[in-house]
Order: sequence, then C-alpha cells, then structure tokens
Amino acid sequence: MKIYTTKVPPIKCQGIKTKLVPWIKAILPGDLSGTWIEPFMGSGVVAFNVRPKKAILADSNPHLINFYNAIATGEITAGRARQFLEEEGAKLIQTEGEYYYTVRNRFNEHGNPIDFLFLNRSCFNGMIRFNKKGGFNVPSCRKPNRFAQALITKICNQIQMVSDVISLGNYTFINQDFDQTISMAKNRDLIYCDPPYIDRHADYFNGWTENDEARLEALLSKVPCPFILSTWHHNEYRENTFIDSLWSKYELLTREHFYHVGGSEKNRNPMIEALITNYEANFVESISQKSEQMQLLEPKGGYNV
Repeated sequence: MKIYTTKVPPIKCQGIKTKLVPWIKAILPGDLSGTWIEPFMGSGVVAFNVRPKKAILADSNPHLINFYNAIATGEITAGRARQFLEEEGAKLIQTEGEYYYTVRNRFNEHGNPIDFLFLNRSCFNGMIRFNKKGGFNVPSCRKPNRFAQALITKICNQIQMVSDVISLGNYTFINQDFDQTISMAKNRDLIYCDPPYIDRHADYFNGWTENDEARLEALLSKVPCPFILSTWHHNEYRENTFIDSLWSKYELLTREHFYHVGGSEKNRNPMIEALITNYEANFVESISQKSEQMQLLEPKGGYNV
C-alpha cells in the first residue's frame, strides 16, 4: 500500500480537512484535466495535496486570499517569513505576550498578510474570527515563547510547500462569494466545496445560514461538471437535517472525524463527516496517510459507503 503524508498548509482554519485528504483524494474522478475549483478555499489543504495543474481557489475572506496571493507573487517566502517570525517572536517574549495585541492592531489597520500569519499561529486555538467591522478579534494564546525555532521552521516549510505547488501549476486566488466561483465551472472541471457548517466554524466573512445551504445546492444541481461537497452527517447530539432535505438525491459517503480546533470543548467532539458527490464515487483503499491524526477515533471498519 502506498504511504501518503498529508501536507499541512501554513494557515490554520477551523474545520480544516487535513485528516480527510486521503479520503477525498481516493474518490476523485479519473479525469482531472480541467480546472480544480474551490468556492470555499479556507486553508487550501485539499488543493495543495491534490496538486491540480490548474486551480481557482476562492474565499469570501479577503485575508486568506491576500495571504496566498502574497506567496504566489513572492512577497512572502520561507526566508522572509523566518526573519519576520524570529524578530516578532522575540518581541512577543520581551513583552510577556502583550506584543500580540500590537500586531493585531497593526493588522486591523493595514491588513498586512504576514501579520495575518503571525496572528493565526499565535492566537487562541488557531481560530480565524472577525467582528462586524472586519477586525480580527481573537485573543492571544498566552504563550509568549510561541515562536520557538521548531515552530518557525515548520511554518517556513509549509510556506515553501505551498510555493512549490503554486509554481508547478496555474493557480488563481480570488476573493469573491461562492455563487460567483461556481458560475465559472466548465465541462471538464471539478468543484470541491467545503462550506462553513451551520452553528460551527463561522466568522464575519464566512457565516452560513439555511438559505446559503439551499442556494449552494441549487447552484451545484446545475453545474456541468463533477462536484464533491464536504459536510457533516451527525454527531452525538443531533443530525444534519439537510442531508435528507437537500442532498438525498446525490451520492453519500460517511466516516468518523474528530476536530481539535475550536473555541470551546463542546466543539471538540467526534463527528460523522460526509462527502456528497454528483457522480458514483467508489472508494478504493489505495493510500494510507502517514499521520497520527488519522488514527484518532477512526472506526476499525474504515469507510461506510
């Protein structure tokens, strides 16, 4: 069996699909000659591991798009990030963590993408949350020594990975709503959707309502190409009623997943994730993820089709 190590991008996001990448890769249709389209890019972990030759990665959060555009243009490189994080990390230690709020204020005024990286990797639980004025408002993780050399090296390696992927293909990063992105799809493309979950993983830029879910289904029902939708099926407290009301006419696969990132313990429970497709997605156990994360709370039986 081929061993595959999922590459983790430099930006942490709530609901990141790192653990589900092998599953998603295993059900991709054979023809990926068109454009890989993501209306909800988030961290970009799926695209950066699938590594399509051509991709349109979009998100309604302009700071995510600005960050990855900065890598694409060379404004942010692994070397520049190392120097920046070493210098800013030293100030964080000298001020016993209070410098975090200096950077947060600076980011909210100027929106520098490298400040966004600093905040994302030193804020509470790696959350991305903005207030109604568009200001980043997550508090510090309260670890003044957050940017130790080992973490800086890890982040720089992640930036280099993204840069390498982008340099080998034709990647476009766009700040726009999901309906605009879906409308760009053509016959040989593939759409991967990972929308925010209702009552979970929402911020000012990426809120999600029942109307949004219905609008997404209506748009995907008319696309001229295959699509994959990541969503949740149920947890120990409740079921996703949209599985039956909106998505029952499509193909459905499920598996158990456990989220570590969240603002409270109630958001760290095991959840049954679902992949919904408009094509017959036959899972084949052809790859195994070399990661301790995939082992946590995974049922022995593997995938349920």
